[in-house]
Amino acid sequence: MNPKQTEGVRRRRSRAEVEQLLREYETSGLGRQAFCNKHGLSLSTLSRHQKREQLWAENARASRLLPVEIAPAQQAEATLKGGELHVCLSTGRKIEVCGGFDPQVLRQLVRVLEQA
Repeated sequence: MNPKQTEGVRRRRSRAEVEQLLREYETSGLGRQAFCNKHGLSLSTLSRHQKREQLWAENARASRLLPVEIAPAQQAEATLKGGELHVCLSTGRKIEVCGGFDPQVLRQLVRVLEQA
């Protein structure tokens, strides 16, 4: 490539650079257009960075670990009379399995939910 061909090409910003840019925007007190003009950005670039940051934040919240209580065997047997299982996920999804279920169907269901 000759120098004229590379003039308009910008390098990709790192995640840290994007986070810094968004922090600057939030604290600048400037409107979107004024901030973009000052930093040589297009509105669509700023919007794309804001959307990606929001998705990263949502994914971080969704992938956090939650405490699980394991009941003693006697209590678990009393709770599972009839073979029913009830699982409530942090996403609001519920899985209820009645006695006599097919374990293979449950495995398939879990695989599908993990991909969602």
